[in-house]
Amino acid sequence: MHLWRTREGIRLNDGQHTQVIQADWDALINHEDLGQFLSGLMREPHDSGPLVMNDPDVDVLPPIGTQEVWAAGVTYFRSRTARMEESKDAGGGTFYDRVYEADRPELFFKASPWRVRGPRAGIRIRKDAKWNVPEPELALCVNARGEIIGYTIGNDVSSRDIEGENPLYLPQAKVYDGSCALGPGLYVSRDLLPPETGIAIRITRGHDIVFEGQTTLAQMRRKPEELVEYLYRETSFPSGCILLTGTGIIPPDAFTLQSADLVEITIEPIGTLSNVVE
Repeated sequence: MHLWRTREGIRLNDGQHTQVIQADWDALINHEDLGQFLSGLMREPHDSGPLVMNDPDVDVLPPIGTQEVWAAGVTYFRSRTARMEESKDAGGGTFYDRVYEADRPELFFKASPWRVRGPRAGIRIRKDAKWNVPEPELALCVNARGEIIGYTIGNDVSSRDIEGENPLYLPQAKVYDGSCALGPGLYVSRDLLPPETGIAIRITRGHDIVFEGQTTLAQMRRKPEELVEYLYRETSFPSGCILLTGTGIIPPDAFTLQSADLVEITIEPIGTLSNVVE
């Protein structure tokens, strides 16, 4: 079951039909039994037909209310290797190797809700950076009680040259206006996604595909519930939070995002998050 946040209200879709519901997003995702509550709503008369995400008349917003967005780093071996390579000249290469093997994961603040871009919205690259990449990630929707209630797709846009210059520059490399995109909607499920779940990215420049990559959740070293447990250990989230789980797809070193690039990230059964670089 999917929840889509739009300017006309929240749309609930069961794969065949859509129910438009008037509710507060924060209150909804913190419902005591969200799945059962939504199933009950779908038994009521439907307001409209299937939601077509390609319909330009549907103004889809990011699936977030007042939640903060946090992120985990170096959760895939590919990410560990890339981070070690980009920071070796600054003497920070071993940091990433050590955190990959450590019990405690890397967790960092990514975005306030007003900095998050939704599907079809523009994402940004820093003006003072020369090496910018998208990072396709599974995003966990976690309620105030620390329970994973659903999934969405996250794009953790990052400036690799800034972080590579000094690991302490990570907040500047990752936290700025338009550096985080979420969407297209929230796939509601208390079940963990299976390890074979695929994550794919395609970047199109003009008429050319300039990068494609894929991985699976099986390549992730840490379990989603482990990341949530560390995040909630000493930090409260009154309305819940979104937690990006790290990336396993890194474009080659010669690649950098450019204005007008189309970035498409697909994770089934969530859908596809599409954004254009401003």
